[in-house]
Amino acid sequence: MSSVRPVLIGCAALAACGASLAEAPPPAAQGSTAFCLFQVPTDDPSRQRWINLGIVQYVEVAPTELRVVFGGGNFGAGHELHLAYPSADEAVAELDRMRQAAADCMGRQP
Repeated sequence: MSSVRPVLIGCAALAACGASLAEAPPPAAQGSTAFCLFQVPTDDPSRQRWINLGIVQYVEVAPTELRVVFGGGNFGAGHELHLAYPSADEAVAELDRMRQAAADCMGRQP
């Protein structure tokens, strides 16, 4: 009979903990620089596309374009993404949104 008692006490303790956890606010989201998605435009309206900012090697800003180079490895295994914009201001604004998304993934303000 003594083996039943710890189980009952354990169940009662779990029920009390469960009730207090249900009332507690959820923990703040932790950022991740390893998996940091940023949505980019696509030519196909039926699809959505994201890049992982955690593997971006560099971003080049031209007057009407952003060139994002990411996922590079040995022997030219990387990829490039060219994003065209009507003006340099819009290209820079997109770069600022990327910076903000990266800072959000790290859990801090830029």
